[in-house]
Amino acid sequence: MDYTGSQSEKAVPAGELDRGHVGHTVSFQPNEFTVVFGKIAGIARTEAMVYLSLAGVSGGTHLKDEYDLPVTHPVYLQVDVISNAESTIKDLFGKVQENLRGSGHKGGEERTDRL
Repeated sequence: MDYTGSQSEKAVPAGELDRGHVGHTVSFQPNEFTVVFGKIAGIARTEAMVYLSLAGVSGGTHLKDEYDLPVTHPVYLQVDVISNAESTIKDLFGKVQENLRGSGHKGGEERTDRL
């Protein structure tokens, strides 16, 4: 099995997870036979390893709620649609402003409050 996440997820190395990711949905493949989906309940880290505690995963006979991953191991986070859309809108607004500035407005003040 070679899990590579879904279209609604982005890959990040486990070492980049921080307190801001607690509560986020994550998926990863800890070994060649298992894919894990869960919510991050806690993160601990050393120089070489990241320890994830997951909420909503334990309780079954074969389910663990704690995993240790090398810092370079890929984990997949759900893409934040609202933040993603917000940054796209800001990028587009910036491009519109650049285009207006570069379109040959001559003389007088440049007004950026109108589009």
